Amino acid sequence: MLILAVTGLLVFLEDAIFLGFVIPGETAAVLAGVGAGLGHVPLAASLAVVIVAAIVGDSVGYEVGRKFFGPRVLTMPLLERHTERIGRAQQFLQRRGGVAVFLGRFTAFFRAMMPALAGASHMPYRKFLVWNAAGGVVWGTVFVMVGYVAGASYDQVEKQVGRGIAVGVAVVVVAAIITWRVRSERRSSEAPKDPQTPSTPTAPEAPQAP
Repeated sequence: MLILAVTGLLVFLEDAIFLGFVIPGETAAVLAGVGAGLGHVPLAASLAVVIVAAIVGDSVGYEVGRKFFGPRVLTMPLLERHTERIGRAQQFLQRRGGVAVFLGRFTAFFRAMMPALAGASHMPYRKFLVWNAAGGVVWGTVFVMVGYVAGASYDQVEKQVGRGIAVGVAVVVVAAIITWRVRSERRSSEAPKDPQTPSTPTAPEAPQAP
C-alpha cells in the first residue's frame, strides 16, 4: 500500500500548494495504475486514492487562494517566473469560469494554479467543487487506466518474451511519456498571448504647429 500512499501525497501536494510544475501528479497516477496492472494494488483503490487526492488537493488550493493569499498569490517568489502564464490562466478563468477549472486539470501548470486563482477570484465554492470533482474524476480515471493497461501489457509481454525484453519495452514507454510531458509543457509556456485580449491603444500624435 506504500504505492497508494505516495501517489495520494504527490497528487494532493501538486494541487494544494502550487507545485504542479514540480511534482509529477499525473506520473504518480500512471504509476498507481501500473501497480494495479501488475497486481500489486487493487485497481479500485488506485482510482479512489487518485481521484480523492485530486479533489481534496484542489479544494485546499482553493481555500489557500481565497483565505491566505488572494491577489498576493501573484507576488510569491516561487511564481515570479510564471507571471505571463498566470495572466493567461486568469483570463481563461474569467472567460470560462467552471469550464476553466475542469479543463485546467489536464495541463500541469493550470492544474496547480487554477484552484488558487478560483479562490482568489471568489468563485462560489459549490460551483468550483462541481467542476473540480468532474475534472478530478475524468483526469484520475484516464491516467490510472493508462497505467493499468501498461502494467497489464508488461505482465503479458514478460510472460511471452522474458523479463529483459519486457523491461526494454517499459523503458521505451516511460521515455515516450516523459517526452510527451516535456513537449506539452514547452508548448504551453510558448503559446501566444490570448488574441481576445485587446491591446492598449496608443494616443494619436499631436499635430505640429506650422
